[in-house]
Amino acid sequence: MSQYNDPSADFKRALDSSPEANTEDDKTEEDLPRPKNYLWLAIVSCFCPAYPINIVAFVFSIMSLNSYNDGDIEGSKRLGRNAKWVAIASIIIGLLIIGISCAVHFTRKA
Repeated sequence: MSQYNDPSADFKRALDSSPEANTEDDKTEEDLPRPKNYLWLAIVSCFCPAYPINIVAFVFSIMSLNSYNDGDIEGSKRLGRNAKWVAIASIIIGLLIIGISCAVHFTRKA
């Protein structure tokens, strides 16, 4: 019994390090949620035929992820927004290209 001096001290230490013990004032950069990098949207935009634009969206998304890993939260948010808007523009341009090419192909006389 001598090896277990105060078992409640171990429980107190375990409770102090639990996530519930952290208050809003104690938040550090590790506690902040990761900003969205829109990698999934950039990958989807790569299937549209607007190749230079969707590659830029993919690069912005990867740069956003790398900025977050380096600790630059604001830069990660900014690059994530850029990736989102460039990917959306790429999808819209790709759909326009598909629509125009279908219209030209199916309205041409043989």
